[in-house]
Amino acid sequence: MAGLTKDTPRPIEIKFHKQSKLLDIAFSDGKAFQFSCEFLRVHSPSAEVGGHGPGQEVLQTGKKTVTIVRIEPVGNYAIQLHFSDGHNTGLFSWDLLRRYGLNQDEMWQRYLQRMQEAGASREA
Repeated sequence: MAGLTKDTPRPIEIKFHKQSKLLDIAFSDGKAFQFSCEFLRVHSPSAEVGGHGPGQEVLQTGKKTVTIVRIEPVGNYAIQLHFSDGHNTGLFSWDLLRRYGLNQDEMWQRYLQRMQEAGASREA
């Protein structure tokens, strides 16, 4: 994976809260982030969501109630999330999750803006 080195902060705890549908990730450098299932689903690092290049992103709609049904480790560098809508092709590497955490507010606002511009809904 491109951004991973021996110095890349690694998760020391990954905890999923079924009721609130929130995924908590604490990193070895002391940073901790909380992600909604919807955020992770609409920002999945998969070809289905991101397309095969810049400008090919596919806006994910109707994902407000999606949840995570399974989390699988992938080597020592990522997790694969299985979502309730059947999506499971994105690999969330440690550096990606950390980058998402650091930029979550901006990413979410951009997503909401794209939804509004498209006249789309977060509701299923």
